[in-house]
Amino acid sequence: MATRGGTPLLSPEEVLRAHHAGPTSGVFTDGSCEGNPGPGGWGFVWVEDNQIVEERHGSEASTTNNRMELTALVEAYQRLPEDARVRVYSDSQLCVKTVNEWAAGWEQRGWRRKSGPIANLELVQRLYALANARPGVELQWIRAHEGSRWNEYADALACTYMR
Repeated sequence: MATRGGTPLLSPEEVLRAHHAGPTSGVFTDGSCEGNPGPGGWGFVWVEDNQIVEERHGSEASTTNNRMELTALVEAYQRLPEDARVRVYSDSQLCVKTVNEWAAGWEQRGWRRKSGPIANLELVQRLYALANARPGVELQWIRAHEGSRWNEYADALACTYMR
């Protein structure tokens, strides 16, 4: 069985049997990386009333955790219609703050931070454009590995490359 930090990795099916807490509707995203950089994966699941509407996942041979977190969000937002009214959850505070707090200022300054370049700029710009095109979508942080069923499911999707 595959492990991460000594903890067994659950398959998406095992997550559904083991976890029942947390929100029952929304889009849940996650990214994963073994080493930083190293091989990584991303995943998202869109659920309504505990029923899966859509799910996707992918991987890259050499990447970083932040790139995978951003990729999961980009992939999820791309699947949402522009008039969607849904909450998107990410367990990456960096990604949530990037979209909700920082990107507007960076854009006003020509996509520059006061303290230096923006990491993963192309993904940040793509995600920010997608978020702005979907004003009814709210991006919210959710704590990782706390037993929230669909966040754990997104994590299992992001980790499929390790199996």
